[in-house]
Amino acid sequence: MLSIQLTRSVNSRPLYKQIYEALKQQILEGILSEHDQLPSKRELAEYLHVSMNSVMSAYQQLIAEGYVYTKERRGYFVEALDAFIAVPGEDVFPEELVEKRSSAYQFSFSHMNADASLFPFRAWQHSEQQALRHYAGSLDNLEHPQGQWLLREEIAKTIGRTRGVRCRPEQIILAASTQWLFELLSMICDKHALFAVEHPGYQRIYQQFHAAGRPVCPVSIDQKGMNPRELEESGATIAVVTPSHQMPTGGIMPVSRRIQLLNWSYKEEGRYIVEDDYDAEFKYEGDPIPALHSLDDLNRVIYAGTFSKSLLPGLRLSYMVLPPALLAGYKEQASHLMQTSSSLIQLALYVFIKNGEYQKHIKRMSKHYKTVREQLIEALHETFGSSISITGEKAGLHFLMEINTPLELDIILEKAKERRLELYGIERFRLKESTPADQPPTVIIGFARLRSQDVVSAVSLLYHCCFDET
Repeated sequence: MLSIQLTRSVNSRPLYKQIYEALKQQILEGILSEHDQLPSKRELAEYLHVSMNSVMSAYQQLIAEGYVYTKERRGYFVEALDAFIAVPGEDVFPEELVEKRSSAYQFSFSHMNADASLFPFRAWQHSEQQALRHYAGSLDNLEHPQGQWLLREEIAKTIGRTRGVRCRPEQIILAASTQWLFELLSMICDKHALFAVEHPGYQRIYQQFHAAGRPVCPVSIDQKGMNPRELEESGATIAVVTPSHQMPTGGIMPVSRRIQLLNWSYKEEGRYIVEDDYDAEFKYEGDPIPALHSLDDLNRVIYAGTFSKSLLPGLRLSYMVLPPALLAGYKEQASHLMQTSSSLIQLALYVFIKNGEYQKHIKRMSKHYKTVREQLIEALHETFGSSISITGEKAGLHFLMEINTPLELDIILEKAKERRLELYGIERFRLKESTPADQPPTVIIGFARLRSQDVVSAVSLLYHCCFDET
């Protein structure tokens, strides 16, 4: 009879599971050879002092996985299995793949966050409940590849009212991330299309196009935005820009440059501008500036937006508005791809916007961010004095700060890390190797996760990182 040891303590695994694992191991080790007959259910149950149901469950699992087969009226037999040719080695996980879990930061100047502490979770929960109550029937099928129609319709109304973007719900594609939307874009654009991205600019988009084998070239920016002369000389056919709040400089593109870029796109068929409007909801001086898309009369602007900044990054929901010509390309080449964003999240957001909660939240957060921003800038000037220069602070959730200090940027960032201060430098946004020789250390100051009561302490800690020699 087979040698099987069972454990019958309170916390032990179910008996059928122990029987199954013991038999499987003996088959894999060759103790039980191919076509060997196993004991009958009754015999093994009596031998192990267990119920026949336990043995039956173990045998059924072995049959389901292909370790055992049956012969009618003859019993259970071991399946013929090839031996593994791999020689078991020491199970050592590569050190370079081990995730280094850093300790929590005291304060954060990150440009990548939103303030979750002020998110109206109760209103959101109510929106989810309403979505389940009224639209649960739409959750039992695969949704439209472009996303829920109700939300696309509401987004079209919202961006038309707040950003001047004129579009139909059919033009909107929803996805879990802006990166995925750019992936779709690269699939439907001409295979020879050359993408131009801002330099300095968003490193991940540049890396994404580059990794996908897409031709991509950095084009320098000046005080107004992407340089139109350099763009023309690059031979690019698609320009990716952040006109409402340039990433990372924070500059706002004036209408003169917007017209120049639009005219560039109008000169030749197949030229497009991608407008990444990632944090346009927040502007602190004057009225909001309409989107570049609002000036486009020839359908050359692809508008991209996200709810990661205005709501929460963890909701994972972005959208893109395609011109009709590219929408036709999407239908032909990419509409087979399934929707990547949660249907429930989409429906809850629809209710959240429809009920007016979204605009209430934007209004509340704009007021909060404006207050924190003013406190932060005042504290920076009081602490650093004339040794800093701040730019790009009129909109969005971050600005740039140049620091006149003898320390190198790498040293400042290392000191910040040691002091558990989350801080990033402009170097991470440079898409070319060259760094201006006279460029002082420049950091990105994000304030979305900075609380009013922590502003002075965070600024003081930053000062010591920039000027302490030790």
